[in-house]
Amino acid sequence: MKSVLNRLRRAQGQISGVIRMIEEGRDCEDVVTQLAAASRALDRAGFAIIATGLQQCMTGLDQEGADGRTAGTEEMKGRLEKLFLSLA
Repeated sequence: MKSVLNRLRRAQGQISGVIRMIEEGRDCEDVVTQLAAASRALDRAGFAIIATGLQQCMTGLDQEGADGRTAGTEEMKGRLEKLFLSLA
């Protein structure tokens, strides 16, 4: 998770840079380029979080869900798919 935190801190710095660039009236192309970099950093952090938990999700099929039921393979696949799509 240390690498995820580093990515998030980098994105935080990039977003601060975007705000500063807009306040300074910088060129639109530069602002959009920096904003795209921040977006990619956030996406990568999200994917890294999912990838880190993927093994636990697939091997922990006997974990109880929020409703107290044991999560089955299909339910777990659906949950993982939903997580990935939330980042798309």
